[in-house]
Amino acid sequence: MPQSIARVVIHTVFSTKGREPVFHDAAFRAETHAYLGGCAKSLGCLPIIVGGVADHVHLLTTLSRTIAIAEFVKEVKRVSTDWIQQRGGLFAQYHWQAGYGCFSVSESKVPDVVQYIETQEAHHRVVTFQDEYRKLLTKHGEKWDEAYVWD
Repeated sequence: MPQSIARVVIHTVFSTKGREPVFHDAAFRAETHAYLGGCAKSLGCLPIIVGGVADHVHLLTTLSRTIAIAEFVKEVKRVSTDWIQQRGGLFAQYHWQAGYGCFSVSESKVPDVVQYIETQEAHHRVVTFQDEYRKLLTKHGEKWDEAYVWD
C-alpha cells in the first residue's frame, strides 16, 4: 500500500500563563481562536473547532501524520504568542502556560467534544479551569502532580 493515510483527532487544552484572564473581550477571543485554528491548519492539522474562555483554550483538530503532538503544540503556541505580543501594550509580554494537555478523541465522540467546546462559557460559570482540567486528566486515566501542572 503506497499511500499513507491517518485520521487522528486530538483535543488540546492550554491556558494563559498564570491563568490570567487575557481573553475577556469576546471579539479578541474569537479572533484569537480563529488565529489558533489557522496555526493548526498551517501545520496540516485541520481545525474542527477552537474555543475557550478568558484564561484558556481548547483546540479540537486532526493530527497530521507528519508532526508529533509536542511539535504541534509548541508551534501553535509560538506563532500565536508572537501574534498576540505584536498587539503591544499589555500584550507585549504575553505568554501561554508552559504545559498543555492533549487527549485522543474517537471519531464517535467528536460531536460531544464539539458541543463541550461550544458551551465553555456556560460550563465555566459553574466549574473552574483547574477542576475542568483535573476531570479531563481523570477521565483519560492520567495521574498528575499538582505542584507541576499549574505553571
